Amino acid sequence: MFSFKEWPGRVTKNKDDDMSVFIIAEIGLNHNGDPDIAKKLIDVAVFTGCDAVKFQKRTPEVCVPEAQKNVMRDTPWGRMSYLDYRYKVEFGKDEYDEIDRYCREKGIEWLASPWDVQSYEFLSQYDLKHIKIPSAMLTNHKLLEVVVLGKHCTFISTGMSTMNEIEAAVAIFKHGDGPF
Repeated sequence: MFSFKEWPGRVTKNKDDDMSVFIIAEIGLNHNGDPDIAKKLIDVAVFTGCDAVKFQKRTPEVCVPEAQKNVMRDTPWGRMSYLDYRYKVEFGKDEYDEIDRYCREKGIEWLASPWDVQSYEFLSQYDLKHIKIPSAMLTNHKLLEVVVLGKHCTFISTGMSTMNEIEAAVAIFKHGDGPF
């Protein structure tokens, strides 16, 4: 087990205070693929004093299981396949360029959770201080190995994980000298 003070990538608002809190507003996919909704959510995060906003980034053809790709579902845009829905809510370069610009203008950090290697590589074009590994991807060791090479300070979410899975992920970051 690690104590809080041993974690090299811990984030503090006041470097003299090991107990400061870094507050991240989870936007995730709550923007429904609409940059204007994302901006409103960013505005609320700024207004409430959050330190950062977090999005999710997926490559739908990689992340949607084969058996789910053609499953039809009801969405805000009508009935469509799950794969089509995933594409509809996913931001691309133009939207993330706008998010990047808007967050800089508002003075709030943004970060994202990549769900696959391609998404991490996409996010690497931005000057992000942090990356967050979703708990569902904590066992995706290929993704972790790529992220550790990027040297981003990385939050690892452990909500769906066993202690063995957490220890294996931590070992990848420690072995690669990656901040987390």
